[in-house]
Amino acid sequence: MIPQETVQTILDTAQIVDVVSDFVALKRRGANYVACCPFHNEKTPSFYVSPSKGIYKCFGCGKAGSAVGFVMEHEHCDYPEALRYLARKYHIEIVEEELDAEEIARRQRTESLLLVSEFAQKFFADRLQEGEGKDIGLAYFKNKRALEDETIATFGLGWAPSGKDELLQAARAAGYKDEYLVEAGLVTDHEGTTPLQDKFRERVMFPIHSVSGRVIAFSGRTLRSDNPAKYLNSPDTPIYTKSNILFGIWFAKGEIARKDKCLVVEGNVDLVMLHQLGLRNVVAPCGTSFTVQQVRLIRKFTQNITLMFDGDSAGIHAALRAIDMILSEGMNVHVVRLPEEDDPDSFARSHTLAEFEDYIAEHEQDFLDFKSDILLADAGRDPLKRANFINDIADTIARIPDPVKRSVFVQAAAEKFATEEEIIFQRVNKTRQKLLEDERKEAERQKKLAAREGGDVPDYYEPVEDNGELPADESAQADAYKPENMLFAPVEEEILSFLLTHGTEVLEFPTDSPEAREFESEFITVTEFISDYLDLYGFKLVNQGYRQLYDAYLAEYDAGYEQQEIVTRLLNSPQRLVALLAARFSTQQYQLTVKDLAGSMTTVSSWLVAFVPKTMRIWHVKHIEQELKDLRRSLPGLDASGQQEVLEKMKTLMDERESMNKIPEDK
Repeated sequence: MIPQETVQTILDTAQIVDVVSDFVALKRRGANYVACCPFHNEKTPSFYVSPSKGIYKCFGCGKAGSAVGFVMEHEHCDYPEALRYLARKYHIEIVEEELDAEEIARRQRTESLLLVSEFAQKFFADRLQEGEGKDIGLAYFKNKRALEDETIATFGLGWAPSGKDELLQAARAAGYKDEYLVEAGLVTDHEGTTPLQDKFRERVMFPIHSVSGRVIAFSGRTLRSDNPAKYLNSPDTPIYTKSNILFGIWFAKGEIARKDKCLVVEGNVDLVMLHQLGLRNVVAPCGTSFTVQQVRLIRKFTQNITLMFDGDSAGIHAALRAIDMILSEGMNVHVVRLPEEDDPDSFARSHTLAEFEDYIAEHEQDFLDFKSDILLADAGRDPLKRANFINDIADTIARIPDPVKRSVFVQAAAEKFATEEEIIFQRVNKTRQKLLEDERKEAERQKKLAAREGGDVPDYYEPVEDNGELPADESAQADAYKPENMLFAPVEEEILSFLLTHGTEVLEFPTDSPEAREFESEFITVTEFISDYLDLYGFKLVNQGYRQLYDAYLAEYDAGYEQQEIVTRLLNSPQRLVALLAARFSTQQYQLTVKDLAGSMTTVSSWLVAFVPKTMRIWHVKHIEQELKDLRRSLPGLDASGQQEVLEKMKTLMDERESMNKIPEDK
């Protein structure tokens, strides 16, 4: 855990312009800086950075936050990872606290493995530029694969020399221990039967990076026609599990998020060539078939996957298998088939970026069309084969967790194959029940196994709940737009805007005003007025995300911080939702000010005195209206006595509403 003092040092040191400039070309405009937003495509700059407030804000897509929030958003990392990034940038040492000796040793070992892997990458890259590496490896990359120097440098491509222990000797000379070279999968140890030897020899080398950009493994391709092992890949190690990572994810993740789509290809060279062409939202499995863990890794950045596998039998089989897996994870999948004589590498070398993108747009198929083309060609006119084919399609649809999406694809399949929807629905429901039961049994089996071994259950064995719920943060943000909450959302947003922009300012009410009498004071801050009003009437914010921000703001206010410090602390909150909403409400314009700020209200202070109470009264009335609607709905189910009691309560509420400045009920 990072000590709080260190966290505060990092946050105090990080300068928003300095941090954002590492990723975006900023131009000064008055007191602020502007640029085209890195989070969505745009031609006219709507992305602003304010050095005085320490925040960024895009008025196009709405993303906003502090320096640490920008790193989290841009690099798709969590709060501690963003803090560590900033600490490295500003050379701030992090001494983790509350770590036992075992954990310290594990972290030191992990870092040693990362360092030796990065040394190996530099060693291979250097060897590519000299001797046999230049004559064979570099010639292969540049002449046969048409890779440019910039591409080779970007991916850190290299050459493993033919000598038996050249990397080993170089690493020893640099002070690295043999045990780390062996554990990182760079050197082979045949249990003492032979001397240590380099694992990779006489191969062009492709470094594999983690999501955070560290070198964690390698894939080496032989150029010898007599070598049956075309690719040799790093084994699983403490820092690398091939089923969990994707080649190119470090280079692609930002573009995947911006384009909201991930293109998956099979080969390393395919990926590198597409990147050079300009298609940079591309990843590839690391010497293994596509796995559910890799799908979940992509899901951090997008819900949309397009498969571009080879058009041979093996490629088609791999695509069919991947489709079921992707759909099971609740993601959207398309398939692009290249001409039979091409793979992504050759197609990229013979087409421009625009031509390639046009081809994808024109030939991208959803899974229903893709499977139909493949399976119908095999079924022909055989009715039995067609029946089996339709069942196969239904079994794939059954894997979709979202019931609405399942229904849409059932309708499309029924129309496509001239079959009754009900028949396909029956097959889908039967298959889905079996899938959920299988998942439940596997989860139970893994829990029992873990209990016997005293370990944890891997998260990918947790059963999938078929409830269509959003992740917590998304659910909280979406809460305001549920039908039952729509009545309150605009006013609750107004309340939070008051707090995040003027929370510590003092409201001065006339002595004889209703507000001064109600709160027994002529002077009260915006925050105290709002919180006291809520406490007086027993109200809480309806939207759970807004309530989370409200509670966080009050905690900072009660701790005695000034307004700007409160906002800064909220923007830097480890609770991502709090930070996102704080950025939103500390930068947005009020909804009520433009049309109403007039007459004698020529200052912000006078405007606040008028509109903070007005907003609270509007919100109060909406609560009354909601309660009246609930009471009306309850009337038909009550007896005469119960109805009379409800009618009396409704009369009291309507009188209360009348007293709140006679604000009419929303229809």
